[in-house]
Amino acid sequence: MGDEKRKARDNPGVVAPPPLIYAGALAAGLLVNRRYGIRFLPRALARTLGLALVACGLAVGVLGFREMRRAETTPDPYKPTTAIVSEGPFRFTRNPLYLSMTLIYCGFSVLANALPAALLLPLAQAVMRRGVIEREERYLEHKFGDEYLRYKARVPRWI
Repeated sequence: MGDEKRKARDNPGVVAPPPLIYAGALAAGLLVNRRYGIRFLPRALARTLGLALVACGLAVGVLGFREMRRAETTPDPYKPTTAIVSEGPFRFTRNPLYLSMTLIYCGFSVLANALPAALLLPLAQAVMRRGVIEREERYLEHKFGDEYLRYKARVPRWI
């Protein structure tokens, strides 16, 4: 895309909605597991650990959404960002919503005891990094300049 089109568009131009990236990889892994049944944890551990991961993911996500709402900005990567959010979970990670989706993905992989789903997570993470996060970071650097660069220097991408 040319510079003029990129300037006219006030969003990062992500390759796909982040929930779709995670859901697609998880669904593929669960389908493969259904066919081949490749388990990797004892049932009781899978249940306990899986539920804990899903609960933690939901908590991080809810807190992240709440802070975005307080800052009056949107989590939708197809809409303009109006503020740098640095409170709540954004104090510890620049991507709490993506961390939330990662924890939930892990939780469902563990709950289903599906090794193929777990093994597809790095692929989903690579797509997220290249197709979403790096694009968002360039967009935020361009839009907010030094304010975002200071935040980026202070807070890690993940944890």
